[in-house]
Parts: sequence; structure tokens; C-alpha cells
Amino acid sequence: MKIGISIALYNDKPLEDTLKYVSSLGYEAIEIPCWKGIQFIDIDRIVNGGAPLYKEIVGKYGLKISALSNHLEGQYVLGPHDLSTDIWFKGSLEEKSNFAVKRMKTTIEAASALDVPIITTFCGIPEWGRWYTYPQHNIKIWENYLELFKQKWLPILDYAKDHGVKMAFETHPQELNYNLDTAKVLLKVSDNHSSFGFNYDPSHLLWQQMDPVQFIYEINKRIVHVHAKDVELVKHSVSRTGVLINTPQDEIARAVKFRTIGWGDVPWKKVITALLEVGYNDVLSVEHEDPCFSRASGVEQAVAFLKPLLNVEPPELKPWW
Repeated sequence: MKIGISIALYNDKPLEDTLKYVSSLGYEAIEIPCWKGIQFIDIDRIVNGGAPLYKEIVGKYGLKISALSNHLEGQYVLGPHDLSTDIWFKGSLEEKSNFAVKRMKTTIEAASALDVPIITTFCGIPEWGRWYTYPQHNIKIWENYLELFKQKWLPILDYAKDHGVKMAFETHPQELNYNLDTAKVLLKVSDNHSSFGFNYDPSHLLWQQMDPVQFIYEINKRIVHVHAKDVELVKHSVSRTGVLINTPQDEIARAVKFRTIGWGDVPWKKVITALLEVGYNDVLSVEHEDPCFSRASGVEQAVAFLKPLLNVEPPELKPWW
């Protein structure tokens, strides 16, 4: 496996300065955010002839691009299309949805031009919070959302297939795909589309009290990209507030907080073992969102922690059956 990093946290720095820095730390791959407002890349420019120069710049620092990330504009495909997402793009429901579909197709074209096989994204959800079954009619509304997913996302998946690209949906709270069961349902709803994959992030699973290792074995080869992010459940806080919290990420003793790799509760050796056993031997893309450590401290500790764990050569593993 290779150690990669999402460079979204360096959006205030020039691209080449960022590439030089993360390469010097030992990172071997980058995940490039590409939604509007990101200064690292202009996907419209990429699809209009800018890909060769961009690949040359990245290659100069010995890095590969593990994925283009377009989480924010992927969110718009289904929504929500209310005031809460106006900070990313302001418009009506129809304007936001049309904008999202167009941008996702341009992202696919850009990935193809850059020879990047993966786009990491969110699938969205029409309304925040509909996962709860009260009132009971929410169950029917949720089923209607699945039909909307087919209507909106299947043409995008077809477009991705035509361009040799896979969409890696992140299993994440506040998405239609937020746990193991909903991940499987979406795969089924998409008729097991060949361009449908998952971006695996154990922190979001452990936050919800799920076994992050079990998810790997059941989703298996549909995992096409991995985020390396840790999470800590602060037990004395969880015991009084639970894990469904809405306080700021940097709150002291917050019940659940993202951590630098190795400082949380994710069983990394078991996770890496499971990934190898299902045949994933590509990039672990570090996401630094730890409120307790500076940016520099977090990314330096992450690569130092992961490097010895990934210095392995997996054998040929076959199921006994």
C-alpha cells in the first residue's frame, strides 16, 4: 500500500509548495479536492487541454493522484437544497441539482484526462435527518429517496463507466449511504453498477458504534479508495451525551472527535489486514481533522505511524471455500 494525503487542508498554500512538502514527509500520493473554491485545480481548464501540464507538475514530486475529490458538489445531486447548502452554491432546488450533475460530469472528464481512475464523493440526501423512523411515514419517504438516487445517479455512473472512472461514495452520517446496510442497499439499487464503489473511512463507522473491520469484509472489492482518519470516543462524555452530538469539533472532551492516525480507537492493524485480505493494496489517504494537533504535527505523525504498518507484502490469499 501507499500512503497518500488529502490536500484539502492546504487550500491556503500554492500547489507546488504543498506537493514539495508532503513529498518530503514521505507521502506517495495525493487526493485532490476539485469543488468550486478550491485553488489547487480548475477542472474546466483540465478538460480543455490542461491535463498534460498538471500531470507533469504532480509527477515532478514523485507523487501519484489517488483520486479527485468532489464531495461538496456530489452532495448537491440529491441535496439538501435548502439554506444550509447555500454556503456552497446558492440557488433553487433545480438550479443546485443541475449544477451538481454538470459538475460531476466535468469531474469525471477531468479524472479521465488525468488518468485518475477514482472520484471520491458524497451521494447526498434530500433532507437531513430522515434516517430516523419517527414518524413511521419516514420509512416510505426514505424508499422514495432510493428511487430518486436511481434517477439522479445512474446516468452519472453510466457517464463514469464510459470514461473508465469509478465513483467512490463515502459512507458518512447525513448521507443516504451512512452505514453498512444503507451502503448495500444503494449498491443493489444501482443494479451493482460497475462504476459504483466506496470510499472507506473507518472513523465515520466507529463514530456510529459499527465494527469498521466487518464493513470491509462485507463490502469487499467494492472498496476502491480509503481515507485514513482516526476517531476517539471519549467514554466519560459519551456516557452522558451519547454519540449524536452537535457541538463544535474543538470542544474540550467532546464525546466524539476526529484524531490523528494512532491517537484514536480505530484498530489500524486489523483494518489494514482486512483490506489486504479483500484485495485492496492501493492508497490510504490521510485526512487530518484533529482539533488537538496542528496541521504540521498531525500530518507528520500520521505518515510516521502508517509507514511501518504498510511495509508489508501480502501473500496470495484464497478463501477456503
